Parts: sequence; C-alpha cells; structure tokens
Amino acid sequence: MGRAHQHIHVEWRGGTCRVKWWSGDYHENGRKRYESKGGFTDEETATQHGLDQLYEIRHGTHVSNRDGATLMTEWLDDWLGSMDHAHLTEKGYRSKVETHIRPYFKHKSVADIDVIAYRTFRKHVHSKVGAGTAKNVMMLLGMILDDAVPRLIKTSPVERKRKRGKYKKKPRERKRDMLPEAVERLARNAEIYFGYPGYVFIWTMAMTGMRPAELYALTPEYCYPNWPASDPRTDPEEEDRYAEDMERYGKGDGLMPAIRVERQVQHKDGKLQYFPPKYGSYRTLVIPPFLAEMLEKLLASQDREWVFTAIEGGCLGSVAFDYKYWRAIANGESARRGPRVRRPRSAIPEVPSFKGKRLYLIRHGHKAWLDEDGHSRFAVETRMGHEVPGVEGTYSSVTVAMERGIMKTMQERWEGLRERLGQADI
Repeated sequence: MGRAHQHIHVEWRGGTCRVKWWSGDYHENGRKRYESKGGFTDEETATQHGLDQLYEIRHGTHVSNRDGATLMTEWLDDWLGSMDHAHLTEKGYRSKVETHIRPYFKHKSVADIDVIAYRTFRKHVHSKVGAGTAKNVMMLLGMILDDAVPRLIKTSPVERKRKRGKYKKKPRERKRDMLPEAVERLARNAEIYFGYPGYVFIWTMAMTGMRPAELYALTPEYCYPNWPASDPRTDPEEEDRYAEDMERYGKGDGLMPAIRVERQVQHKDGKLQYFPPKYGSYRTLVIPPFLAEMLEKLLASQDREWVFTAIEGGCLGSVAFDYKYWRAIANGESARRGPRVRRPRSAIPEVPSFKGKRLYLIRHGHKAWLDEDGHSRFAVETRMGHEVPGVEGTYSSVTVAMERGIMKTMQERWEGLRERLGQADI
C-alpha cells in the first residue's frame, strides 16, 4: 500500500462499503480526525474517492464534512463580524442580510446553495423589491458566498455576467442642465423655508459639489473666513499640509478663500456622529469671491456649532432633510406655517428642472459646470472627492493656477446670472 493509502481505510457494512480518510487535523486528545463517506458498491471506487479527498487536502481545496455542514445563518454571523467597512456601508449590508438573505436561507447550509438555489433566490428577490435594491442584495450575497470558498464550499455558485440572452441597456437617470437661474430659485426657496443659511447652503453645494452629509457636517473652524487659521490640527503627520494651507488659502491678499472637507455626519446607535468623508475623500475646495462673502456674512450673523443650521438651530443632518426640507424647496408648496415655527411663511414656487429630483443632482450639476468650463480632469475629479486611477492619478497634482481657474469660472457664472436677472434682484 502506498503512502497515500496509509491514510485511507475501506470497510464493508452490509451490502456497501465506506471509505475513511485522514482530514489532516487532530482531536484535542491527539488522535487523528477522520472523515468518511459510505454507499459505495466496490472498494476500488471507494478508495479512489478517498484519494481524491487527500489530493484536495494537500492542495488546499478540500471542504471538510464539518465545514460543509455549516448553516448559512452561522456563516452570516461570521461574515458580518469580520466586516471592516465605513459605518453606512456596514449598516446597509446588515440591513440587507437581516431583511432578505438570512430569512430565506435560515434552514440551509452554505453547501446547499448551488446554482439553482442561487437563481431561485434571485427570482424571489426581484419579485419583492425594485431592480436597484435586488441588484444590491445579489451583489452582497455574491460577496458572502465568494468568501466561503474554499473553506465551506469548493466553488461559488454566483453567476457572473454572461453574454447570453437579449442585451438590455441600463436605465439612466434623466437629468436637465443645471442653470444658475434654477439654482437661484432653489436658494430663494430654501431661504423662505429655513432662512439665510438655506440660501447659502444651496449656493455652496452648487459651487463646491460637496456631498449633502459633508455640508451638514461643516463647522465654522473648517469654513471660510476662519479656515485654515482655525484648523484644529489634530493629525501630527499633516504638519506640512497645515503649513502649506496657511500659505495658499485664507482671507487676505494673494490667498484663496476655501472650505476644508474633513468629515460628514451619519447616524449611529441613535446619535448623529462625525465620520470621515466618503471614501476618505479629505480635500480643500476653493470658492468664488461671491460665495466667500456669503459665508462670511452668515458666520458673522450667528454663533452656532454648524455653518448651515436647521430651523431650530440644530444640525441639518438630524432633520431628515430630503423629506422635510428638500421636497418643499424643489417641488414647491402653498403658504403655511413652517414645521415647529409659529411665524407664517410665503408660498414656495416649484423649480421645474428639480421637481421630483434628488438634492444630490446639484452635486452632479457642479461636475457638469466644471466639465463645461474645460478644467483638467484631475482637478475636477479631485474636487469631487474621486480618486483618479493609473499614471494620471500618480503624477498629477492640483496647482494654484488650476484652483484660480475654477474660482474664476464659478464667479463668472454668478456675475452672468446677476446681469441677466438684474443686480438688485440678487
């Protein structure tokens, strides 16, 4: 008997035989841990099966009987416990697991989920939720099953993109060009709804492309005219940047007014908390002179924790802004009393190009403005908080000339609007 056969034992039980093979592991008492499979009708076939298992063990592709019997719900607990993602990402993953994946597979082992089970679940999900949510759920299930290879299953049942079947073009959100006139109407509506902070909020988003949660989190120490002199300087490794910021940005001759994006706000454990910006996209955003004047006026008029305050003075991130504020600002509403505000309020006209649309499209509009004005791709993507891949991302940098160019074209858009509407009207 060869060396491999020393780890295989075949024995007959009734009319069939069973093969046992050493798993490569030991029990706590030091004895070898064996696995087995029965139901064979001849010793040659049983022996070959045992040899196949030993081959897989040597090459790291073997799934033990014990691991193969792992319940899906146990694997989901392990997988969720090993996550290391941003807070909102983890929150979204947990929600999809608990709402869709765990209830469906709660009585199945990981090994039970073959291609047919995968397809059946996909059909089930699409019957319950919209296409976008279903796609995200299937993407998450794919990650979970892929990570189960090779410990719990030999191969993942996830079906990748195939060229079979009829081609379906992905639907794309319809957008209209973002005109300065539309932004001005939104800003005036926001001012009617929650005061001067609302007016400046809309123009700041349009002129910087900041994400909503970044705007909600903006505090005076990271905003013009205070920044960069007021920067808390909490990172010792950033001393060089702090020094360069003082030479490049701020209020004064030769300096560029700017906002520093250092964080966003999100809810966690029932509380509004600070988190790093999405994808760790810390960045400095130069702003045009007219917006610098607005921000200086706003900060001089209030003494609040946040730059853009809600109606009652708190953070916009805590008031369900999209639902309670943005709908009225974009869609319009009749004159009525504001939420928890006793004074009457003027009627808010709708803004047709934004009616029924997302607040986030103002950020998209800023990107379109930068592209229209011909700014370099690297400067544009950096301003939007995106990483530029490849050699371009490695060797490029945002220069003072690029930033001044952005300030110039954004200011020109504002001045063009003033000419068209009449300076007195703005």
